[in-house]
Amino acid sequence: MATRGPDFRLDDELEALRKTVEEFAHEVVAPVIGDLCERGEFPYDIVRQMGQMGLFGLPFPEEYGGMGGDYFALCVALEELARVDSSVAITLEAGVSLGAMPIYLFGTDEQKHEWLPKLCSGEALAAFGLTEPGGGSDAGATLTTATLDGDSWVINGTKAFITNGGTDATSVVTVTAVTGVDESGHKEISSILVPSGTAGFTVSKKYSKVGWSASDTRELSFSDARVPEANLLGPRGRGYAQFLSILDEGRIAIAAIGVGLAQGCLDESLRYARERQAFGKPIGANQAVQFKLADMELRAHTARLAYYDAAGRMLRGEPFKRQASVAKLYSSECAVENAREATQIHGGYGFMNEFPVARMWRDAKVLEIGEGTSEVQRILIARDLGL
Repeated sequence: MATRGPDFRLDDELEALRKTVEEFAHEVVAPVIGDLCERGEFPYDIVRQMGQMGLFGLPFPEEYGGMGGDYFALCVALEELARVDSSVAITLEAGVSLGAMPIYLFGTDEQKHEWLPKLCSGEALAAFGLTEPGGGSDAGATLTTATLDGDSWVINGTKAFITNGGTDATSVVTVTAVTGVDESGHKEISSILVPSGTAGFTVSKKYSKVGWSASDTRELSFSDARVPEANLLGPRGRGYAQFLSILDEGRIAIAAIGVGLAQGCLDESLRYARERQAFGKPIGANQAVQFKLADMELRAHTARLAYYDAAGRMLRGEPFKRQASVAKLYSSECAVENAREATQIHGGYGFMNEFPVARMWRDAKVLEIGEGTSEVQRILIARDLGL
């Protein structure tokens, strides 16, 4: 009996999306992003155009202004953007996966209709305030507090490394805070929506970063910041479970960015290896360079299959936590390795900011840190294996 194996090809609709984003990345992003990164400027015009294209609304229903797609469509778009630039890719990823998705998954109908149309259109951005200065990987060590005072939450604390937290377009931040103690004596952590401009909500200056220089990353502080009780996102005390599920999904998106960066390094290196002449021939004619390029293709291709698998499992409603960690871990390490090899292939020019691989080299490292470090991913994988 004839059998069919799994088909990892994109269907016509997704392939059309991929080509559209690929063209946008090369025609709109590539010509300007180098200068924006040099100056550390947020790409407002690019974000506006991505909003017009519907990219911020890809995985959301049309009733909220979305495109009616799914999370895999978002990942396909992220990969194509990251082939050219990661600052733009992470702005989209954080705006959708960390910003709008918690409202869609856990919000009331009123909260969804209030916030999602603006977020899906790209007119506004949202952020996810989880990490704290002393917390890092220990997300349960939340110190920010929210105390119910009458019909208002009063929030005090600090959040660190928050993407999209302080742009001119940022409209709301979902903040995790300790709202009490549960029956077992553990912290009760809840999620609360804090609109930009709330009194007592202060946005710091942008961090000076090694990479992702055109993305917005800030420290956020709350000093008796008061918001309505109705701004609670989902049931009280479910904040910890909410952000764990958000991070599981987000790891697939970060994996897609890692694959895009790894592929972009290969794209640039192939082009350079064909054009760069040394000792009377293109450097791509040298087996040492050929082997580097072959290994770069191996890493990008295999990492892509890993995130495709994780996304497929998630969309089918199957367990995907381990596969998301595998995809995130492997793709981030592949991105770092491909960026290193791309810089080596470019030689001295790979150390010059005018060449994209220099930016890719700086951007790659944070993929092994954000949304769960490589060490955390190995812990999660081992636990899921029953260890």
